Amino acid sequence: MRLNIIIGGKAGQGINKVSGIISKTLLDYGYFVFNYRDYPSIIRGGHNFNLLSISDIPIESHESKMDGIVALDSDTISIHKSELKKDGFILDFKDFTSFGINMNIALSGAFMKILGIEKNFLLEQVKNSLGKKDSYEQALQAAEKGYSSREKRFSFKQLNNKASILNGNKAAAIGAINSKLDIYFGYPMTPATNIIQELAEKQIEKGHLVFQPEGEIAVANMALGASFAGAKVMIGSSGGGFDLMTEALSCQGMSEIPLTVYLASRGGPGTGLPTYTMQGDLDLALRSGHGEFPRVVIAPGNPKETIEKVNEAIYLSQKYNLLTIVLTDKHLAECEFSSFEKINTPLKIQVNREVPGDKGTVKASSYEHDENCKTTEDASIAFKNTNKRLAKYSKVKEECKKYEMIKIHGKKNSKNLIIGWGSTRGAILDAIKGLDFKFLQVLYLKPLSDEIKKEILKARKVIIIEQNVTGQLGRLIREKTGIKIEKRILKYDGRPFTSDELKKEILKLR
Repeated sequence: MRLNIIIGGKAGQGINKVSGIISKTLLDYGYFVFNYRDYPSIIRGGHNFNLLSISDIPIESHESKMDGIVALDSDTISIHKSELKKDGFILDFKDFTSFGINMNIALSGAFMKILGIEKNFLLEQVKNSLGKKDSYEQALQAAEKGYSSREKRFSFKQLNNKASILNGNKAAAIGAINSKLDIYFGYPMTPATNIIQELAEKQIEKGHLVFQPEGEIAVANMALGASFAGAKVMIGSSGGGFDLMTEALSCQGMSEIPLTVYLASRGGPGTGLPTYTMQGDLDLALRSGHGEFPRVVIAPGNPKETIEKVNEAIYLSQKYNLLTIVLTDKHLAECEFSSFEKINTPLKIQVNREVPGDKGTVKASSYEHDENCKTTEDASIAFKNTNKRLAKYSKVKEECKKYEMIKIHGKKNSKNLIIGWGSTRGAILDAIKGLDFKFLQVLYLKPLSDEIKKEILKARKVIIIEQNVTGQLGRLIREKTGIKIEKRILKYDGRPFTSDELKKEILKLR
């Protein structure tokens, strides 16, 4: 069973409130949800919508055709009516305007009745979402009247699943907290902004610091200073802000001060599509900064993986005095995924280097230097140091084999292979259900697993799926293996893959 529902209106009308109440009620009732958020880059007004997918089995994507529309304004109906299935339903805000500011609550109630969800589950969630008793009496009345205004169309039975819901930014914050992070530096830039809020809300409880400097250049340089002093640090931004950090990343390469970066991509270049999603920053993550120095780039595909991979990134950074980058995008950062998967036990992270205050004098330099960190331009020392820095990468690659560098999904013995990375995971997984395909999900992009070449050579047909213009992972695989993957499905309009449309594209290439 699967339903797809559009919940739409103008910014400020409470679209996320409706989605939140519905999602959490369904979770309590034992169902899985996936919530995709679509909004333009304006503060109020415009057309905003959430696309909520509901299922009795785990899902990580949405589909292109709608079973229902919950409309908080007229534009939602006119824009999305063509996407509605033949037997789909519409909940029109015009029937609920008498509820005033609680119109969205009444719409939630009407929708719960259509699904056949027991009313007490809805009312409990309304209470939980609004908090103080004196603020929810009218909201409860609106929920009850909305519920009574519609007839049941579906018969959702209560299930025993116990799932929780999380988005990628919250997951990254959890991963940082699990790593005993000391300081997070960030400057607001969609879609990485919310991690600042997530970590700030927990800083007193968990004992870390969140600081917003005047811009991204300061973010990166202050982080290097704090890390040099012995703090476990992470910084975050999107592509445009990350561009500004690249000089500091080069400084990290020479100074070897541990640094972890959370890079949440969006459409580019320039301001691009600031509130939409792309996977165009892989090359940027792999190669940013001048000169040659080792780094690790990891791309989780859902919130569970984000929690674990942020922890691994901070661990590797501290153990090897390394630059590590966790690469996500708007789709993963802001979409809400439900899951009951258990999170792996976090790695324990120690600061294993001399820091100011230890015995002796501690120095770091962005200039080539001798073993005492004294500036030098000596050719033999420069040669020796360069080899020493690059030799560290071999140790890192061996260490990374302890973790999941790739995952194999679908029919493990299939000769039809799909390769993808990051947030495309969800749509690919849902698209290949019932098909004779194996999906190789790449989690570590640098270093790249040797198993990828082996899997390609075993396959009869290989398709690479990415959300960028040029197939950047495909190019990386060709660079590392010598194998060119001819069959590609690429999407670069800022909107994520839907699983049903992606399935059609996959079948075309069979």
